[in-house]
Amino acid sequence: VQLQASGGGSVQAGGSLRLSCAASGSIIRINDMEWYRQPPGKQRELVATISSGGSTNYVDAVKGRAIISRDNAKNTVYLQMNSLKPDDTGVYYCRADVRWSPNYEHEFWGQGTLVTVSS
Repeated sequence: VQLQASGGGSVQAGGSLRLSCAASGSIIRINDMEWYRQPPGKQRELVATISSGGSTNYVDAVKGRAIISRDNAKNTVYLQMNSLKPDDTGVYYCRADVRWSPNYEHEFWGQGTLVTVSS
């Protein structure tokens, strides 16, 4: 199983970006999918979570500015980020709990996509 993240880039404060993360490989089912970010010089932090049924949760710092969604048919999770701030700068990683055989489920991580927000 592989997760491929894309959509990062450089934007000015107030702008928007849409990140995507597509899972591929031997997949029976994907449960929770999440986006994390790692600001420069800081620890990786959870940004948003979406369950297989579509329930979502967000870290307070992005509430009202971010929307996480998923397309189960495409095994893809998205993160729409609006009203971006310089504090949103960092490498964004996707993570997924993947059932890849009838008896095994593991977490998988994407490679990260860089978001840079300038003031």
